[in-house]
Amino acid sequence: MTTTAAPPPALRAPRHRRRTRIDDRGWLFVAPFAIVFALVFLAPLVYSVYLSLFRDQLVGGNAFVGFANYIAAFNDPKFWDGLGRVSLFLVVQVPIMLLLALAAALAIDSARLHAAGFYRIVIFLPYAVPAVVAVLMWGYIYGDQFGLTRNLNDLLGGTFVQPFLPEWMLLSIGNIVTWQFVGYNMLIFYSSLKTIPGELYEAASIDGAGAWRTIFSIKIPAVRGAVVIATIFSIIGSFQLFNEPNILKPLAPNTITTFFTPNMYAYNLSFAGQQYNYAATVAIIMGVITAVIAYVVQLRGSRQEAR
Repeated sequence: MTTTAAPPPALRAPRHRRRTRIDDRGWLFVAPFAIVFALVFLAPLVYSVYLSLFRDQLVGGNAFVGFANYIAAFNDPKFWDGLGRVSLFLVVQVPIMLLLALAAALAIDSARLHAAGFYRIVIFLPYAVPAVVAVLMWGYIYGDQFGLTRNLNDLLGGTFVQPFLPEWMLLSIGNIVTWQFVGYNMLIFYSSLKTIPGELYEAASIDGAGAWRTIFSIKIPAVRGAVVIATIFSIIGSFQLFNEPNILKPLAPNTITTFFTPNMYAYNLSFAGQQYNYAATVAIIMGVITAVIAYVVQLRGSRQEAR
């Protein structure tokens, strides 16, 4: 009996490996978005970083200065003044606005409020008003020479209400922003409340939980993710505060300066002072600060939600 030995590996017929074909059709679907994203977001961002590394000098023209503009910005008292103002605005206005929005969402979601749909529309309606129109409307109300403020002062026989004073200006702007965005955040919270399964309410009712116990044990934990999202949006909006003070500036020129907020400072540096490089530097710094704080809030919220 003879056995045939297997041929050595070198003499074996080579196996043809199957080449996996990459389907490029997915890239064709995302190409329109990728092109618009690159042109509208990435290109301006890269160009802003490029501008921040140069400085227009009397001798030599536009010269590369590295991080000199960033060092100058961190030593600029006007920049810190505007940053401190929007930080105070964030700490005070955002919690008040979100608490009011949460209270409105809980009230509308409860079965005890009659005509809930009407109140939902009424609270959301200010957000539908264009921002410029809303600020102009409130500017007319705040004017101490005309409008509602003038009528109140005439009724009280003095100048007791002066929203454009330096100590009241930030509060006046906060009132406008709160009036505009309470309905927007209320809708986010209300949508999150509607996703709670009805079985949880039935179980809580069987266990004898009252209305307040249901709110703190079921509803508020359920909207924690929505609160984190609304907080991040509010942080971004606070650091980007520009529209309200810029429109109110002609009515209060002695109170609202050109560096009232960092965005106003960058805008006036660019369009009024022709300092494009330094304006880009201020904008980049504010973008980084906003991104870091928003990321910290998101990370903290995700950890609490995971618990």
